[in-house]
Amino acid sequence: MTEPIEAILFDFGGTLDADGVAWKERFYGHYRAEGLDMTPAAFESAFFAADDALVGSLPVETDLSGTVYELTTNLDAELAGHGAGVAKEGTSGRGRRVASHFLSDASAAIARNRPVLEALSGRYRLGIVSNFYGNLEAVCHGTGLAALFAAIVDSHRVGARKPDPAIFRAALEPLRATPETTLLVGDSLRRDREGARRMGMRFIWIAPRDMQASGAQLSGPLPDHSVVARVGDLAKILL
Repeated sequence: MTEPIEAILFDFGGTLDADGVAWKERFYGHYRAEGLDMTPAAFESAFFAADDALVGSLPVETDLSGTVYELTTNLDAELAGHGAGVAKEGTSGRGRRVASHFLSDASAAIARNRPVLEALSGRYRLGIVSNFYGNLEAVCHGTGLAALFAAIVDSHRVGARKPDPAIFRAALEPLRATPETTLLVGDSLRRDREGARRMGMRFIWIAPRDMQASGAQLSGPLPDHSVVARVGDLAKILL
């Protein structure tokens, strides 16, 4: 692909609000810090049940804070069903503390990433493509990011989830972009890299350094300059 990049699509959760760590892993870390004794596999089952229940159930005006607290409420209920509820001494209010820590970390990451996003928006047309709950626009407005993006595409609103090409086409149209001139930036090899492959777009993987080697082992090596540790590193490649 030699055509110049004109548009950049970003994932939201795990990419713009973190440095390549998905919501599931971040929630698990916060719950573990609160004393949760549960294997990653068992937590994954509880998380996805809580996550799936949120799709389409939130008012479209729900911001990031409201989203995280609702997800944590669902997750607490799922954990209780797995025998990891809040009955133990010291776990009262655990979910609200987890949500608060999660939001604090996300806000810091968004603030850290904003300067490079502002710089990129001066050179490229930017969009967000996310598997979300139906309220992504409100989340982006609430974080102050919406003004930087000409397209904000929420899987629930368009009826397609990554890596389905349909969700990416929904973003390319308002950006007046083609796959050949578009770069996708995301934290998931299964959803983002595979989606880019199906569309014929270039891809940059956002991943902590300790995840990069394991990701290459599982999916094969990525080309040079296709892996960075944080959104801020994009400045060295794209500006």
